[in-house]
Amino acid sequence: MSSNAATPDEGPVAGGGAGGRLDDLQRLWTPWRMAYVADPDRESTGCPFCELPGWGPDRDADALILHRGERVFTILNAFPYNPGHLMIVPYRHVPDLADLDEGELAELGRETQRAVGALRAASGPHGFNLGMNLGGIAGAGIAEHVHQHVVPRWGGDTNFMPVIGQTKVLPQMLEETYERLAPQF
Repeated sequence: MSSNAATPDEGPVAGGGAGGRLDDLQRLWTPWRMAYVADPDRESTGCPFCELPGWGPDRDADALILHRGERVFTILNAFPYNPGHLMIVPYRHVPDLADLDEGELAELGRETQRAVGALRAASGPHGFNLGMNLGGIAGAGIAEHVHQHVVPRWGGDTNFMPVIGQTKVLPQMLEETYERLAPQF
């Protein structure tokens, strides 16, 4: 094989770099992401937590909405830390926990409890991380719309990939996770 040929282990190569590669970076190929990257409708001008429920209950699977309550809804995170990483989101667009009224707070608590039970029944995690990132500086990706994260955890679910390789390996596709969880709600 010539030094400029691509191999399954090396990916595309050209002259130079380690082992004839363009650079020293390792690559984890994720061709299924192309559907997202190439989607011309993915550019959103508004808040996804406000837009997605507006698609209507008939499109909940497309929107990854697992449950609709009176004041909050439960949705899978499109960029999960682990399979089953979901969020409880109020319908009302407010940036802070202090902005929620008593009814929203109570339903958020009940739906968080329901989510933990659903995840236990569907996938048997060993534990959970529950929490909110209030404000962009605290890590909120959508800081203007408060939401509660529910992240299932398993022994051994962390490894060197995120630390050294800056890559998260997820053993289950979002669609599979949705299909497993939806009946629990």
